[in-house]
Amino acid sequence: MASLHWPSRLVVVRHGQSAGNVARDAAHDASADRIALSVRDADVPLSALGEEQARSLGRWFAEAPADERPEILLASPYHRACQTAQLFREEGGAAMPDEPICFDERLREKEFGVLDGLTSMGIGNVFPDQAEFRRLLGKFYHRPPGGESWCDVILRLRSVMDTISLHYAGRRVMIFSHQVVVLCLRYVIEKLTEAEILEIDRAGDVANCAITEYVFDPGLGSSGGLALQRYNVTAPLVEDATPVTQEPDRIAGARG
Repeated sequence: MASLHWPSRLVVVRHGQSAGNVARDAAHDASADRIALSVRDADVPLSALGEEQARSLGRWFAEAPADERPEILLASPYHRACQTAQLFREEGGAAMPDEPICFDERLREKEFGVLDGLTSMGIGNVFPDQAEFRRLLGKFYHRPPGGESWCDVILRLRSVMDTISLHYAGRRVMIFSHQVVVLCLRYVIEKLTEAEILEIDRAGDVANCAITEYVFDPGLGSSGGLALQRYNVTAPLVEDATPVTQEPDRIAGARG
């Protein structure tokens, strides 16, 4: 008989549009090597639109019955993810509004090392050797100096899932994080191959504040597992008439 050692429901959300997303678009439009931001990637806030996206997500969940809203909120400690979680909770999206948000550094953005702040063009101009290494190895295995590969992100996310299964079995959990984290969690949870997850990535960016949702299925495997219900769903924003943005993350190395 299947034992519920996973959350009953797991929702993974990318943060709202950030000031970094906006600055990245401007840098690409100007064919610039670097993105014009003066703060650490960890300190980049939401844009005004990103704040409204987070509020729209919270309002959408607030309309659901309390027993369907998330009980546990986990977030990357990066400012844009923290803001998204906080605004979501302010709008009534959480079933337990007094429960503190748990900030987990293992949910942080992929670290880009020496490529931090560079556009795709900038990587080729400033670090042509790294551009070639990335072409040869692919984003799954390429680790820029001082940074991470997708495999490195996946390693810390396996630890996150172990923590969730240990502390939040049978609970409704919601994660606020970043595009690469959403994709890598799919890889971990669904036991995908490198080719499968990269094909999902090539199909399009994860939209800001889009929902990826799993529910516990006792029929999966010998002891049950998490089954994907929906991926990259933007219904909360569409229903609230909030613009949907599907921009790559701040750093070109996220997927480009």
